[in-house]
Amino acid sequence: MCSDNVFMPISPTADDQTALFRKSWTLYDAISEKNYMFHREIYAQVADLLYQRYQIGPYHLLDLGCGNARFLAPCLQAAPPASYNGVDLSLSALDEARTYLNGILNTALHHQDMLQAVEDTDSAFDIIFTGFAVHHLDATAKQQLFHACSQHLVPGGQIIMVDVVREEAQTREQYLDGYLNFMRTQWTEVLPEHLDEACAHVAAYDFPETLSDLTHMAKQATLTKTQLISRHAQHHILRFTA
Repeated sequence: MCSDNVFMPISPTADDQTALFRKSWTLYDAISEKNYMFHREIYAQVADLLYQRYQIGPYHLLDLGCGNARFLAPCLQAAPPASYNGVDLSLSALDEARTYLNGILNTALHHQDMLQAVEDTDSAFDIIFTGFAVHHLDATAKQQLFHACSQHLVPGGQIIMVDVVREEAQTREQYLDGYLNFMRTQWTEVLPEHLDEACAHVAAYDFPETLSDLTHMAKQATLTKTQLISRHAQHHILRFTA
């Protein structure tokens, strides 16, 4: 069973990306409430995946970039894990997560960089979940994350990744052109100044990979199977199995 001292404490990196993420957390939460990124459809499917695992027996879950756990918490209530560990760099999001996770037993929240958290832990997990977080890493850090996760999954364990993905042969610039246009034409209930802030964040800090790139990274990390569970426009649910 995982406990509050699973992870070694470190000082989170204080780079520009982290600072902007902390500042923008409330904006992101408001955008997700409008379902512009298909959170409702996606997390209904995540709930199904977790319930399938729950039916097999007790499972331990690590949530990387957990935010306030607003959308994952109902999934956990329907398929309670034996333990839940959430990792995030936003203190305000973690404070909110304590409320959303109320009633779920054996929870622990960690104010920490997600890659460092996985590398530092000496525990193994049945499921490592990450929602809309990995695309902020560069390719080298993504590969490091796959390796670290692979080393801390039990045999048959899973990485469930919800994230944006580029089309094959699509450059980052082409992806950004399309996604920023999607934001400006479809996110109609976001105030103009907030939309500008969100677009600036995406343009500066989103580095999505193609599905084939992610599949290759998983293979390099000795993960045996990659599955595309579903996609909603650029937003994908992927499962990687150890």
